[in-house]
Amino acid sequence: MVKLDSRKLKTTDKSINFARNDFPILQTQMNGQPLAFLDTAASAQKPACVIEAMNDIYKNNYSNIHRGLYNISQKLTEEYETARAKIARFVGAASEKEIIFTRNATESLNLIAQSWGRKYLKKGDEIIISGMEHHANIVPWQLLQDQIGIIIKTIPVLEDGTLDLEALPNMLSTRTRLVSAVHISNGFGTINNINKITEITKEFNPKIKVCIDGSQGIVHTPVHMQNLGTDFYVFTGHKLYGPTGIGVLYGRYDILETMPPYQGGGDMIERVSLEEGTTYKEPPYRFEAGTPAIVEVIGLGKAIDYVQTIGIPAIQNHERKLLEYGTEKLRAINGLKLYGPENPDQKAGIFSFTMDCAHHSDIGMILDQCGVAIRTGHHCCMPLMHRFSIDGTARASLGLYSNADDINQLAEGLQKVRKLFA
Repeated sequence: MVKLDSRKLKTTDKSINFARNDFPILQTQMNGQPLAFLDTAASAQKPACVIEAMNDIYKNNYSNIHRGLYNISQKLTEEYETARAKIARFVGAASEKEIIFTRNATESLNLIAQSWGRKYLKKGDEIIISGMEHHANIVPWQLLQDQIGIIIKTIPVLEDGTLDLEALPNMLSTRTRLVSAVHISNGFGTINNINKITEITKEFNPKIKVCIDGSQGIVHTPVHMQNLGTDFYVFTGHKLYGPTGIGVLYGRYDILETMPPYQGGGDMIERVSLEEGTTYKEPPYRFEAGTPAIVEVIGLGKAIDYVQTIGIPAIQNHERKLLEYGTEKLRAINGLKLYGPENPDQKAGIFSFTMDCAHHSDIGMILDQCGVAIRTGHHCCMPLMHRFSIDGTARASLGLYSNADDINQLAEGLQKVRKLFA
C-alpha cells in the first residue's frame, strides 16, 4: 500500500518538494477552492523563470533576428540559436542542425508528411501507425492517402491498453516505407516500447523510416535520439513547461538534407530570382520560413533549463509515486473504471476513467466546482475510444508540480459526483 503525506510528497530529490512554489498559478484558487491542476497532459503550467525571461525580452531586449546588424538583434540571435543547441543536447541529437522549430508537434508531423512523404511515397506504398495515436499522427497520413493513394495499416491495441507489438512483424512488407507511433499515449498514459518498435522495423528493413510522436514522452521520460535510433521525433513546447506556439522536429540530418521545403518565404532561402528561381538554405533553416517564434524558442530553452535543474529521473520518481497513490485512491471509488495498463512500468502519470453513474462531461463540471481541473472527451484519440466502445473519458494528468493534495481533492470531488448522480 502506498502511503503519502497529504501535505508534502516525499522524494529523493528535495527540489521536487519546492517546485510547486515556482508556478504562480498554483498559488491561486478556482471557484473558491485551492487549484488542483490535473490537466498537464493537455498543457503544462509555466514556472516563473520562463514567464519572467519571456517578459524581459519583450520589455528590454526584443528585435527580429538573423539579419539585424545592431546590438540587440545580434544578442537575441545568439540567444535563439543557443536555445536550439540546448534542445539538441537535451534530446541527444547529433547536431543542432537536426532541430527544426515548428509551431507545435502537429505542424512537425505535417511537415514530415508533406515534405518527406510527398517526395518519397507513391501510390500503393504502406505506412504503419498505431491504434492509440493522437489525431495529429493520423490525419496527415490520411491526407496523403487521399492525395497520392498510400495504404495505412494500424497496430492493434490490446485489452489492457498496450500495443500488440507481436503483430508488427507480420504487418511489415516490401511496400512499407514508414512506421509512426506515439511514445506515450495521451489518452491512456500507455508507455510504448519505442526501442522494440524501432528494432523490429529496422531488422526487417533498415530503409524503413521510424517517426515518433513524443509530445508526452519528452515530458515524462529521458529521451536520447542516439539510443532510440528513430529517424524523426516530434514534440511540443507547451507540454514541457514552456510556451505555446513552439514545437520541435528532430530529424536525422542525412534525411533532412534530401527533403524539400515545407513552406516558402523569407529566411529559408539562399537566393531568389524572378528569372532563375530560388535556391534554399541547408537544414534546419530550409524548413523555417518567415519570422520565427523568437521569444517562444528562448522560453522553451528556459523551460528545459528548469526541468534539468530538477532532473527527469527525479520527476519520474515523483510522478511514479503519485501514480501509484492516485491509482489506489481511484480504485476505491465504486463504479469507477480506469483505462490503460495496470503495470506502473507501462504507464505514465495519466488517469483516464469513466464512472457508471455520470457522463464524463458531468464529472468535469462537478470537479470544476471543487477546484479540480481535468480534461474530458476523446482527447483527440477517437479511434482509441472506439476500440473500447466509449465516447470519451475523464482524464486527470500529473506534472512535476502535482502533489498528494491534488489527488485527495480529486478523489473527494469524485465522491461528490457519486453522491449527486448515483
